[in-house]
Amino acid sequence: MTSVESTPPPLLGATEIRRLAGELDVRPTKTLGQNFVIDGNTIRRIVASAKLDPGETVLEVGPGLGSLTLGLLDAAARVVAVEIDPKLAARLPQTVAEFRPQKATNLTVLLSDALKVTELPHQPTALVANLPYNVAVPVVLHLLEHFPSLRHGLVMVQDEVADRMVAGPGNKTYGVPSVKGAWYGSMRKAGVIGMNVFWPAPKINSGLVRFERGNPPETTATRHEVFAVIDAAFAQRRKTLRAALAGWAGSPVLAEAALRGAGIDPQARGEKLDIAQFAAIAEAKVDTEPATP
Repeated sequence: MTSVESTPPPLLGATEIRRLAGELDVRPTKTLGQNFVIDGNTIRRIVASAKLDPGETVLEVGPGLGSLTLGLLDAAARVVAVEIDPKLAARLPQTVAEFRPQKATNLTVLLSDALKVTELPHQPTALVANLPYNVAVPVVLHLLEHFPSLRHGLVMVQDEVADRMVAGPGNKTYGVPSVKGAWYGSMRKAGVIGMNVFWPAPKINSGLVRFERGNPPETTATRHEVFAVIDAAFAQRRKTLRAALAGWAGSPVLAEAALRGAGIDPQARGEKLDIAQFAAIAEAKVDTEPATP
């Protein structure tokens, strides 16, 4: 008996996307970073790269017209979609009911700015999203901070941003996104997506970034204290850490004391340090501050 391969469920293509946009009178805007995926194979690639378990609750940011949402509902138990555009948020449940009627109750849509979301009706275990280029890094860091239930995920961002997110110490693209992301776990590049699978087509390729949550470095310093060191170190990349951290520490002398206390050469630059070393600097400053009488 010859086995017959099942046909994958239909996904939204260019025709459906333009039809929905026309129905809603939606014109993709640069302000909201709206670029809708119009290629089903790209959606399948993103979902496969996310490595989702069937029982997971996926957090999707900026679902738009629902291209990725349908693919996520095929792979996971539930999708919580956060959408800032009222028209798109209102239409998404109807789109799912049309294309995946059996999965309609597995979708929750929240009309909100992802940068302001601190509570969700269901605790997500994975983040999968096509993120607006201009807010991609802040959104990822915000969600990792406020939702410790997020164990892993895959985000599509501007390719240059992807390179910054995954860069290691000493790399020319290593900076604030790289180090702060490392606080939460490991980030790796999972591929590049061309421009022609979007409507409208962006002017640059997109990159896929996969992350796995890990433990932050062992330190008595808080995340806020460590991130303050990172911000200061990269605000003036070309300066030595002794000079770059002077304002943060209170003076060049105090900056040097904190650096030496952490075992860091005061003449080094921030681009050479990993997250554990930044945490050590923050801890050294905390330890050298005089007690309040």
